[in-house]
This record gives sequence, structure tokens and C-alpha cells, in this order.
Amino acid sequence: MFALVRSVWDEPRPPRAAARLWWDWALVAVLPVVAVLEVVLRPEMRWRVGSLVLVVLLLPLVLVRRSRPLLAVAGAFGIAVVASLVFGGEPDLNALVFMLLFPFSLFRWGSGREWVLGLAVMLGKVGLSAALGHLTPGDAVAGCAVLGTACALGAAVRYRGRARARELEQAKSLERERLARDLHDTVAHHVSAMAIRAQAGLATAAHRPEAATEALAVIEAEASRALAEMRTMVRALRHNDSADLAPSPTVADVELLASAGRPGPEVDVRIDGTVDDLPKSVGTAIYRLTQESVTNARRHARHATRIEVRVSVGEKAVRLRVSDDGETGTTRAAQGHGLIGMKERATLLGGTCEAGPDEKGWTVTAVLPLGTAR
Repeated sequence: MFALVRSVWDEPRPPRAAARLWWDWALVAVLPVVAVLEVVLRPEMRWRVGSLVLVVLLLPLVLVRRSRPLLAVAGAFGIAVVASLVFGGEPDLNALVFMLLFPFSLFRWGSGREWVLGLAVMLGKVGLSAALGHLTPGDAVAGCAVLGTACALGAAVRYRGRARARELEQAKSLERERLARDLHDTVAHHVSAMAIRAQAGLATAAHRPEAATEALAVIEAEASRALAEMRTMVRALRHNDSADLAPSPTVADVELLASAGRPGPEVDVRIDGTVDDLPKSVGTAIYRLTQESVTNARRHARHATRIEVRVSVGEKAVRLRVSDDGETGTTRAAQGHGLIGMKERATLLGGTCEAGPDEKGWTVTAVLPLGTAR
């Protein structure tokens, strides 16, 4: 039990607290209007002017409920206590239901210490009202249940967001691991070429002294390419994964994704430009991005009959465009794990990857720079 209490007390705030959003300002603008309308339409209401003043005093706390949730809770329920003492009872303004935002925000954005202190403030307010006779025991229990529900909803949203962030990070980590493995194959290729050339230079140096110079020139070129690949590799996660030992695919393998004559949407592939001397990391990334895009189109594009894959190799960058002719009204997950992994791979290579609806369906575009690796 002590360990549980200690873990709750030590619970930190979420790493990225939400900033003040536009609907906070909308609430501040709309709530006074709603309160005035209720006062006008309910002539039997007690403490009419006082209730409006109470709403006005609580409104600024709506703007700080994310950044300072404990302050918002303490301020709101402290003002409510003063109001109940001044009025001699609990205000019956229905518009005050927005006060449930404060316990929700406390458990959504607050720390464990703030939870405990905020709960003490809220329960203290309910207990005081019950002790003064402003609330019956049944109303006090119902009030605690409502406040507990708001707190539980805040905690549920908090931990759902944490689980979602963990899932996204796992997707990014998986893509980094795959990229690191692909780049490992590329660097190993360059190092092997340097070793072979050095051995050849040593073997022929006695008969052809110039062979050493030629070998050094080749080794220097291969070393430059390997270093360029390594600069990208160190930005990926370094997890060993020997489950997949197949050779890394290249841009030439993109043509294997064509599906003329196969069931499902026809996949038409066209590659413009020379791909023989592309850096292996870029070639592998283009293949991975194409493979993921084609797979997503086959799974999610409704009534699609054709998927076009266009790869264009330029002097400074390689451009990829994958589009389908599915229904434009189809809703697809804009931040699915596949797309997140694609964006992560493109970013690690210094490029960009975007996806979204187009005139005839869904389109994925990616641009990967060649840089000095070529």
C-alpha cells in the first residue's frame, strides 16, 4: 500500500502539457452568454446577480487549467466555498457545470502531488457544504461521484495519450532499426571493397609500384562514401536484429512490385533516370517507402483499380510518387504506424515524406537528397 501511495505521489506531469487552445477562448466567450440566458429564462432562480458574478470570477481559471491545473482547482473550489458562505447555500445555476473541467484537467495534466492536494481541496469543499447543511448527505455523495467521474475521465485520457505516444515511438524505433540494418549492409559493402583493393595493391606493388597509388585512390573514394553513409547511420537506433538477414533491396527492386495481370489494383511502375550509382541507403529507402505505400493502397483504397509508382532520379535528389485512383471520400489514418515509419526514414536521410488525399485518391510523395554520398 505504501508503495502504491508513493508511486502516485511521485507521478510526474506529462512531458508536453497542452498549450492554451482556441476552444478555451471560445468557452470564455460563450459561457457568460449562456449564464445570462439562463438567468433571464429562469425567473425563480435565487442569487441571480451573484451567480453571474461567480461565473465571471471563474472564467479566467479556464485559461490556466492546463498549465496550472492545481491553481485552477484550488481557485475554482475556493471561490465556490466563499460563494456558498455569502449566499447561505449552493448556487443553482446550471451553467456552473463547466467547473467539472477543473478536476478533469487536474488528472489530465497535473502531477501526482497535485492530484492529492486537488482531491483534498475538492473533498474539503463538499464536506464543508454538507456540514453547513447546504447539501444533503445524498447530494454530497452524488457530488463526490460526479467529481470522481471527471477525475477518472481525465486520468483515462492521460494514460490513453501515453499509450498512443508509446505506440508511435515503437513504430519509429522499428523503422530506425530497419534503416540501421540497411545502412550496415551498405557500409560493409564499402569496407569490403576497400579491403579487396588494398590486398590487390599489396600483391602487385612489387611489380607495379603505381598500383599502390591506384589502390589508395580507390580506397579514398570508398572511404568517403562509407563516411557519408555512417553520418546517417549514427542517427538511427543501434539495436542488433539478426532476424532478417536478406540483402537490402534497391531502387531496381521497385519494379518487382508491379502487378500486371495479378488480382487487385494494377501496380504500374516507371523509373526515370540512372539508378546504378545511387547510394545504397537512398535506394533501399525508396524501395521501403514504395513497398509501404503500395501495401497501404491495396489495403485501404476503396474501389481502386490502379496504383501508379513514379521514381525520378535527378542530379541532387530522388523523387518518389505513389498514387491510386480510389474514392476520394475514403477516410484513411493520416498518422498510422506505417506512415510514421516512412516519415521517420525519410527524415533520417535528410528528406521529406508526405501523404494525403488527392483529386483521384491518395498520394504519397517523398524526396530524398543524394548529397555527397553519390
